[in-house]
Amino acid sequence: MQEEGYYSETAATFGDRLAGAREGAGLSQEALATQLGVEVGTLQAWEDDMDEPRANRLQMLAGMLNVSLSWLLTGRGDGPEAPAATEATPPAVSEILSEMRVLRAEMMRAAERMATLEKRLKRVGEATS
Repeated sequence: MQEEGYYSETAATFGDRLAGAREGAGLSQEALATQLGVEVGTLQAWEDDMDEPRANRLQMLAGMLNVSLSWLLTGRGDGPEAPAATEATPPAVSEILSEMRVLRAEMMRAAERMATLEKRLKRVGEATS
């Protein structure tokens, strides 16, 4: 069981947890992609939070990486052990990283909203043609 907060929902994204679990399992992106039967670019998109795997791939990932599906999705449940802390992260660095994660999440929501608006605009354009 991992330390509370490590790769938690508030500290990491799905992609962060996926990459961490993959690295913890000693797998390269190429090796995991091959085992899953997906392109390396697809796995990279998942780890970069640009796309999400389908349910059947999620279950496969959890099994292959020896983590619970719940942990992979939310950061709660059985995940990899937290790495041993070699030295404490200065509070200023932690604060900046936290702010960057919040900004990243906001940017992802804005991109999703933009895609929704583009689809609506396209439908309106098609309806008036």
